[in-house]
Amino acid sequence: MKKNERVQFIMNTLEDLYPNPAIPLHHYDAYTMLIAVLLSAQCTDKRVNEVTPHLFAKADNPYDMVKLSVEEIAAIIRPCGLAPAKSKAIHRLSAMLIEKHGGKVPDSFEALEALPGVGHKTASVIMTQVFGKPAFPVDTHIHRLMHRWKLSSGKSVEQTERDAKRLFPQERWHKLHLQIIYFGREYCPARGHQKSVCPICSKI
Repeated sequence: MKKNERVQFIMNTLEDLYPNPAIPLHHYDAYTMLIAVLLSAQCTDKRVNEVTPHLFAKADNPYDMVKLSVEEIAAIIRPCGLAPAKSKAIHRLSAMLIEKHGGKVPDSFEALEALPGVGHKTASVIMTQVFGKPAFPVDTHIHRLMHRWKLSSGKSVEQTERDAKRLFPQERWHKLHLQIIYFGREYCPARGHQKSVCPICSKI
């Protein structure tokens, strides 16, 4: 199967399996989404979704968040791991949103990536899922599958993102990155992957 045929087959299969992929992190606005994505670093979405209701009950906006101490935030988010660093980042980015952006989450890569604890992947998730701007966030599932499907060299996340943007049509990015994540979890895991029964790997 040629590369362009492989790309089309992958998109068709993912569309059949996940026609309406939901955002796996529970949130209700740009700010709660930003905090949830930040907490998801090296943590499962399931664990984040268990923790955020407790955090958002105390503070679901930057003005209330800065009233909490870093220690109070850390105590709530501890199950997500990396609590000392994440709690400092949440407190500082909330203060910065108030100081520089009128308490609102900005809709540009440059402004988002200037916030503490917000890297390119987190910014990409916010840009596409919250603001509907073209972006292709690459997490560990996407990085692994793009390499497994021989669509990227797998040398770096940055290279995988460039390859994904080049190979997949821009209007599909928003949905496709979620579809690949769901597929990676369900059919194409890092360990114990059975190529013969994988709906994509068995065919390409």
